[in-house]
Amino acid sequence: MIQIQMYGADWCPDCRRAKSFLNDNNIIYDFIDVDLDEEATKRVESINNGKRIIPTVIINGKSYTNPTNAELASVLGINEEYRIVVYGADWCPDCRKSKAFLQDNKINFQYIVIDENEWAIPIITKMNNGKRRIPTIVINDETILVEPENEELRQALKLDEVKEERVFDTVIIGGGAAGLTTSIYAQRDRFDTLILEKKTIGGNAFLTQKIENYPGFTSISGPDLMDKMEEQAKTYGATIKTGEDVVSIEKEKDLFVIKTKTHEYQGKTIVLSTGSTYRQLGIPGESELIGSGVHFCATCDGAFYRDKDIIVIGGGNSALEEGIFLAGFCKSVKIVHIQNKFTASETYTEKLKTVKNITTFMNKKSLEFIADGKGQFEGLKVEDNETQEQEILKADGVFVFIGLIPNTEPFENLIELNDRGFIKTTGLGQTSYSGIFAAGDCREGAIAQVAAATGEGVLASYGIKDYLK
Repeated sequence: MIQIQMYGADWCPDCRRAKSFLNDNNIIYDFIDVDLDEEATKRVESINNGKRIIPTVIINGKSYTNPTNAELASVLGINEEYRIVVYGADWCPDCRKSKAFLQDNKINFQYIVIDENEWAIPIITKMNNGKRRIPTIVINDETILVEPENEELRQALKLDEVKEERVFDTVIIGGGAAGLTTSIYAQRDRFDTLILEKKTIGGNAFLTQKIENYPGFTSISGPDLMDKMEEQAKTYGATIKTGEDVVSIEKEKDLFVIKTKTHEYQGKTIVLSTGSTYRQLGIPGESELIGSGVHFCATCDGAFYRDKDIIVIGGGNSALEEGIFLAGFCKSVKIVHIQNKFTASETYTEKLKTVKNITTFMNKKSLEFIADGKGQFEGLKVEDNETQEQEILKADGVFVFIGLIPNTEPFENLIELNDRGFIKTTGLGQTSYSGIFAAGDCREGAIAQVAAATGEGVLASYGIKDYLK
């Protein structure tokens, strides 16, 4: 539970002010009188470099020295009409999206990081009927929003819609490596760019624990690399909006009108860099157990399975890379692959041999996800492709890495796609619709690598420049 201790004294005006603020907002806290507790005085001095400054407030282990009411409101999520508590983690893309939305709207919220506060995990599990889902957002101790879209948050907080009247030189749909690079190059050419991202900036690269093949970095985490790209795009003047799910694109005279679920934007050109999403198996039990043991992102959900047994399904680079990453803190990892030989590069297959807590199950077809009596994942039923012998592999959770699907469905009636849904392009990323370009994993023939995506972003920026001339 949320713990608050205030070290102070009854004669202290700021202590009385802070106590009054917490009381008025029905915040429960423990008050420790430093005049009556010698150990409390010593703790205050240790926190404040030998100085006896009160009030000193400890909120979930973090200290705040003589905080103003505004500072207390910010850290405790106190607003005029509601109090907001966000349970999440810094590695969670949806958490970053919700935090950005609240910050952009100047709304206070208390952020409980589940990695630092393990007591919060049973709380969010209970609120989500046994599922570990974040962000879980609590408003006034009664309204619970789980992985909400920005529109759901806007309605719950009764915020007014804001219409964007500005006309951008280019609107980039998708904020992964390709979209960010396009923006960086376009902004350097003095073209005004807007990035609309459905979830969080960085795309699939943000969900990669370690990148070892990006020029200039022997090793860098996906979040760190994407944060650097985002910072560079903003430095050059790009406008970035997350949580914007594009539903339609129309041409009105010389401008494109891009409609999202909540807003409408205008641009002279468009770049589609929507990337791809993880492919599902489509077997019994999958949809029911997503979030209750079935996952598609090791970086996002792997922390829930520290010192536990897990299964990884797949045999490509992603499956082996994520399996090796999970093996670093999980008790054991079983890798299940439908073929008798991995399709991953030799770099990963050789590294796999050195990891002692990974066991491979080759030539096995995944048949069904098995749940226990409480509806939680319990195991995976597999069948040997040669003998047809079936068995159930027991584990605490499973991660599926069997390929990607391009995020192009909203544009299928607008531009030409191939039979797999990837965008067909010519030249500098030009699609079949003049003024609309494509870059990154959603494009036909793209190489699913961060370095390749940045190169495609450069090409798209040159396409924009030629078109606008």
